[in-house]
Amino acid sequence: MLDALSDVLRVIRLSGGVFLEAELTAPWCINGRLSADDCKPFLAVPRHIIASHFVAAGHMQIRIDGDSAIDVGAGELVLLPRNDAHSFGSDLSVAPMPAREVIQPPEVGGISRIKYGGGGEATQLLCGFLGSETPFSPLLSSLPSLLKLDVRATASGAWIESSFRFAVSEIAAGRVGSATVITKLSELLFVEAIGQYVASLPAERRGWLAGLRDPHIGRALALLHARPTESWTAEALALEVGMSRSVFAERFTALVGQPPMQYLTLWRMHVAAQHLREGRGNVAQVGFAVGYESEAAFSRAFKRQFGTSPGTWRRQSA
Repeated sequence: MLDALSDVLRVIRLSGGVFLEAELTAPWCINGRLSADDCKPFLAVPRHIIASHFVAAGHMQIRIDGDSAIDVGAGELVLLPRNDAHSFGSDLSVAPMPAREVIQPPEVGGISRIKYGGGGEATQLLCGFLGSETPFSPLLSSLPSLLKLDVRATASGAWIESSFRFAVSEIAAGRVGSATVITKLSELLFVEAIGQYVASLPAERRGWLAGLRDPHIGRALALLHARPTESWTAEALALEVGMSRSVFAERFTALVGQPPMQYLTLWRMHVAAQHLREGRGNVAQVGFAVGYESEAAFSRAFKRQFGTSPGTWRRQSA
């Protein structure tokens, strides 16, 4: 399962950082939503943002509008895969303060800060993000609106937490080279959180992650990822994984949310976007590298997926 997830993360190339340190005292409540401008000191404005809050000390509650609140304690990380607007605080019944009204702008090379609250019990937060130019919709749609991870309970929890804190202190001191460390740690924690979430899924759950867990559909996904240029058909995939074509197609669509060949096109377009971003040949060569013999057919498929031509997308990404 993690191999296929690693494929996706490699292709969509997540980048990130910690943009805000908050020192808060009870009672307090803040609402807001991470904007692309918050990411500018760390990377070009991403098309999709995964927001995160790490509780370095104290505790808080967090809630997305319309959902139930969850408690987050010291050493725990909460991720918002779709960057929904949310409220977080020591007490969510307190009138929320818009985040923009309490953020102190960063000094040159540093990070933004918040010092806010009523003077009671203290909580320290490190707020960050992971961003992507090419969000992978099957993964995002299969994740809940909130993911919580106890960093200290992971296999390398103590090392990750200490490294995370050190990198943030280095950024706060203006040594931005530590942003690379934050990106790698954030991606590692994202994978860990997804792994824990998948392990907790009930057997009847649907979605891309449930498909990875299924022995037959997971094998089919691995084949499509490993050999995207092959002239696959549903029949050929079904034969490879030991199922009848009709049962395979029905199960694949039920779990993943789209038919096998539609998924293959989606994956090819994400691989193509990676090639374009990294400058691997001209448009025709990139199209051929993902299974298209015609540049025109490739360009049409790419524009359907990303809303712009391969050449324009490459220029914008650069």
